[in-house]
Amino acid sequence: MGRMMGFMLMGLIFLGLGSARAEDAPGRTMARQATAGMTPWITTDHANHEILRQKFTSGSDVTKACLSCHNEAGSQVMQTIHWTWRDPHSAEEEKIGKAGLTLNNFCISIHGNEPRCTSCHAGYGWKDKSFDFTDQTKIDCLVCHEQTGTYKKFPTMAGMPVDKPKKFGGKTFNPPDYNAVAQSVARPTRQNCGTCHFFGGGGDGVKHGDLDSSMFMPNKALDVHMDGKGKNFNCTRCHTTVAHDIAGRSYRTPAFETRKSLVEDDLTDKISCESCHTATPHRVGSKPNDHTDKVACQTCHIPSFAREKPTKMWWDWSKAGVKKDGKPYVEKGPYGKPVYMTKKGDMRWEKNVRPEYFWFNGSIETLTAKDKVDPTGEIAVNRPLGQQDDPNARIFPFKVHRAKQPMDAEANNLVIPQLFGNKKSDAYWKHYDWNRAVAGGMEKAGLPFSGELAFAETSYVFPITHMVAPKDNSVACAECHTREGGRMSAANLTGFYMPGRDTGGPLEASGWAIVLATLVGVVGHGALRVLARRKD
Repeated sequence: MGRMMGFMLMGLIFLGLGSARAEDAPGRTMARQATAGMTPWITTDHANHEILRQKFTSGSDVTKACLSCHNEAGSQVMQTIHWTWRDPHSAEEEKIGKAGLTLNNFCISIHGNEPRCTSCHAGYGWKDKSFDFTDQTKIDCLVCHEQTGTYKKFPTMAGMPVDKPKKFGGKTFNPPDYNAVAQSVARPTRQNCGTCHFFGGGGDGVKHGDLDSSMFMPNKALDVHMDGKGKNFNCTRCHTTVAHDIAGRSYRTPAFETRKSLVEDDLTDKISCESCHTATPHRVGSKPNDHTDKVACQTCHIPSFAREKPTKMWWDWSKAGVKKDGKPYVEKGPYGKPVYMTKKGDMRWEKNVRPEYFWFNGSIETLTAKDKVDPTGEIAVNRPLGQQDDPNARIFPFKVHRAKQPMDAEANNLVIPQLFGNKKSDAYWKHYDWNRAVAGGMEKAGLPFSGELAFAETSYVFPITHMVAPKDNSVACAECHTREGGRMSAANLTGFYMPGRDTGGPLEASGWAIVLATLVGVVGHGALRVLARRKD
């Protein structure tokens, strides 16, 4: 009976969802209004600027020319996380951010690994702690603004392009034609943003799950907003920018702090779904509108991630170091991706992955290499903040990447290994000595290491916000409102009753008790009426 009640409720919800998909849903109308007449400004043709016709020999020379006109751009860029790699709202002593002591469970930290990691920094030459963050000529304007597609930063040269042809990973990198790329500059496109953000973690789709090379020109089935033949939004369409500060989440700093729509405030950042679609996007009176105060739009409208390219879901550093015939080797598996590398250990890739779901208020708490951990269970290297009674929290989809990574077994903290470097360094990828690599990395980060090494199982989350599917492919009601194998795992989402999922509990029992008591009362009352008439 309880299961029947759940299915009846799901049926009603499904009917509401069907109505909500009608073309007259207010959210669609509001989104059209919000995006109508918003043709991006076009920069002047920089090929006509005399200052860009001089002979350039380096990226810094181009930056000097840029700053001669854009005289406030340098100071603006230096205030952004793209330059500092630090959460702008965290305290100095917390050291939250890539440039601080924050960790992940991919390549773990930049300390000692700067020349490799900073190939995606918006600057030139960050190879160690000596980098001068106050030198505006070290800002790389071209990586975000050039439009020839020929400008490349070499992967192991601290964000520097090559000055002569050089190979890496089977590709040849050529010196840029600085005049051509400087004269091509314009508003950033997906090519500019994706050059780094689609390849985070050292490969296509490694980290985020909803960002990979398929998003350079997706079709409608992959993303309804960025569809190359449809809306064709660039990243900056939603990640709006003021004074080079790009809207988006940053560690504990939410992507947005208010849930206003452009209908209420035309100056609001267009970074939330509500900013264009409002908080009641479906047809008036439809059931999905009742969910928006507790369920994020992404939860229903992104049924899976990594739908075209695989993403890494597991990485076991403890298995690294095994060689064949005395040499490092790579073994490939499904999708042509490595499942074992001497340099990195075991790994697993997956496609079309169903997200995991957590309460999320926009902030993420992150461990640092100073924090004590409990090694007896899975360690959350980062975790979403929020709970059911938080008015800013919604049930939100995440990619959860799990790994085994090194830790200090005596001090009980996760550690920073130096992975990249030359033979004279402590780099693991040169010597395959974990103790040496960790001692070297922790020393460079200014932290102690006891010498007692172990490996801990960890998790790391990424909010899923891209790869919005067409409405016909949104999550069906029964995928959540079900007892067996549903999306809304009771392990992550507790403390509330969900029809269909939570059948047989005290709440449902009390409800059916009321129904039964009512039925008994009605039948009893009717019987008494019949008996009374017979006596008359």
